[in-house]
Amino acid sequence: MTSTELVEFNGQVVVISGAATGIGKASAQLIASRGAKVIALDFNKSALNDLATELKLAPNQVHTCDISDQNQINTTISAILKDHGTIDALINTAGIVGPSNTPAIDVKWADFEKVLQVNLYGAIWLTQAVIPAMKDKKYGRIVHLASIAGKEGNPGLSPYNTSKAGMIGFVKGVAKEVAPDGIIINSLAPAVISTPMNANTSDETLKYMISRIPMGRVGQPEEVAEIVAFMASKACSFTTGFTFDASGGRATY
Repeated sequence: MTSTELVEFNGQVVVISGAATGIGKASAQLIASRGAKVIALDFNKSALNDLATELKLAPNQVHTCDISDQNQINTTISAILKDHGTIDALINTAGIVGPSNTPAIDVKWADFEKVLQVNLYGAIWLTQAVIPAMKDKKYGRIVHLASIAGKEGNPGLSPYNTSKAGMIGFVKGVAKEVAPDGIIINSLAPAVISTPMNANTSDETLKYMISRIPMGRVGQPEEVAEIVAFMASKACSFTTGFTFDASGGRATY
């Protein structure tokens, strides 16, 4: 197989959660252009419909799904497997920031728990849902969008920091479990990226995050999508349990 074929997705079914906006949308656009049959999941129905029109997705390639609900995840993944027969790669980019510029002692538990449900529990449930089918075919790629906040922590973002650190730990352990089955799972830790998810992040928090980036700017979804596409491809064949970076030089490990 040539190096070009390794990064292409011809004949592959790639499920992308959080596909309607931001990094998920950029990843869907790029991976579709490389031949994948993209299955788009998102909670934002109108933005999902716009993506479906742009990428000419069939009705069974589009699913409205709230990943903070395990039943919705299981129902959606079952429907995808029934309709398409396989899932070659899962890319999970769905996430929320939650309370920002808020000291940990002031965060209401309901708000803390909601961030965990979306960012951490959702990642766990999606992984649990796709692994059996991947095991059956002895092949799979799983990509979870973590954050530099999960490595270094950002002040005033304790729910988000916790959810992403938990995701990184989850990925490390699962990778060792499924490596013998031909399944590769990694996470990616971007610094702040220009996406709708950051629209409600306080200016003070954004200024802090940008000040920590040696390149002095936010990243763009398209820059992150290039790494996501590699992680989801056959070319990513000897790296698992790892946290890739897209941090403009901020990451130190």
